[in-house]
Amino acid sequence: MGPAGPTLPQVSQNELQAMAYTDQLTGLGNRYRLRDKVRLLAGERAADPAPFTVAIVNLDGFKPINDLFGSVAGDEILCQVAHRLKACVPDGATVTRHDGDEFAIILPLVFERLGAERTGQMIKDVLSAPYDLGDRNVRLSASLGFAVYPFAGADFEELMKSAETALYRSKRRGRGQITVYSREIAQEMKRATQLEQALRNAIITDNVDVHFQPIVSLADNRVLGFEALARWNDPDLGFVSPAIFVPLAEERGFIDMLSETLLRKAAEATLAWPRELFLSFNLSSAQLMDPRTASNTLSILSAVGFDPRRLELEITETAVMTSADTARRIINDLRQAGIRISLDDFGTGQSSLGRLRDFIFDKVKIDRAFVSAISTDRTSEHIIKAIVTMCEGLDLEVVAEGIETASEAEKLRRLGCGMGQGYYFGRPADAAATLRYLDTHHHEFALVERASA
Repeated sequence: MGPAGPTLPQVSQNELQAMAYTDQLTGLGNRYRLRDKVRLLAGERAADPAPFTVAIVNLDGFKPINDLFGSVAGDEILCQVAHRLKACVPDGATVTRHDGDEFAIILPLVFERLGAERTGQMIKDVLSAPYDLGDRNVRLSASLGFAVYPFAGADFEELMKSAETALYRSKRRGRGQITVYSREIAQEMKRATQLEQALRNAIITDNVDVHFQPIVSLADNRVLGFEALARWNDPDLGFVSPAIFVPLAEERGFIDMLSETLLRKAAEATLAWPRELFLSFNLSSAQLMDPRTASNTLSILSAVGFDPRRLELEITETAVMTSADTARRIINDLRQAGIRISLDDFGTGQSSLGRLRDFIFDKVKIDRAFVSAISTDRTSEHIIKAIVTMCEGLDLEVVAEGIETASEAEKLRRLGCGMGQGYYFGRPADAAATLRYLDTHHHEFALVERASA
């Protein structure tokens, strides 16, 4: 019989249990520790149900940093987050790593909404300081969701579901938000889910429509093109504003499906227009993060038989900066195919001039906030004049949005603005009404129509 192999160290039952309850990366407790602590605290307070609070903390924008700098850097940030949370939470609190870039905190001495919000603000501030990765610093924000026992749930599963609902609402509202669960918030999230399902069905059944608003030459009011705008009139919900359903499609991850459907319908309608008229169409921030956007767009145009040189794609500064490198590649691919790119809502971003330097655009759209104030506010007038002068130097076309009166149109024309759009020239209308508009406002189209009649 040969010599026995090396003796493995014996692991005690307590050590095994500790390992099962510990997150190996950060040394914090894991979800099992969280569950047992919550159940223990709820049991202690069952007879006299004094409240306590559970928080979920989610890092905003962690995945791009992980992708950019690698998983080692990502793990280092998670360990630094764990250290900061342990150092800043109140006495008696328990910090656990909930899942991935989420952490959960049990707060035994936080009893109500205001206390939760104060704690949330403190945690948010602590986590927003730069993270040291040796050769570089990285900044992150955090979103938080709170649930107060027993109002938001009398058992662990229900309480955590409420905290997740609150966190989800925070993420929907943008980065660095704090939400404390309430019945009103639960109803709001339920309505959003019902709206999402109705919108998905409307897209599948082709019930989301496209309307068109004219863009004209301010020199002679000649129609140059139309902007395509999404419209949804649901049989049960009635008219739903695009300001509601477009962001919803972005948040829930099906904006590409919505946008591609609308582009196809818009391009098909445009085939009946005079060939010199262009179609302007909006791209979302999600599409400027998707490398497939350029090929998908060109594939739709090819299938419809629409000349890419007649298409202008409108993008916002915020959308461009969400993922700048990917956006730059997409814009370059689209422009190489002959598609023109327009910077929408100009003047409302934080560094619009920088965007004009970093990206190649063909057109700038002056935001309606400046246009609506042009007759009463000399500052807005000077800003518009400066934008027009700058765009002339950069060889960019300019469109003013939201023109509602003849005096606004005339003042913009005198300032040198080339194009305009707004209710003064025409409200958004469906494809059939747009053809009637062209019959009245576009001389060549009217002659052709009458000759074929």
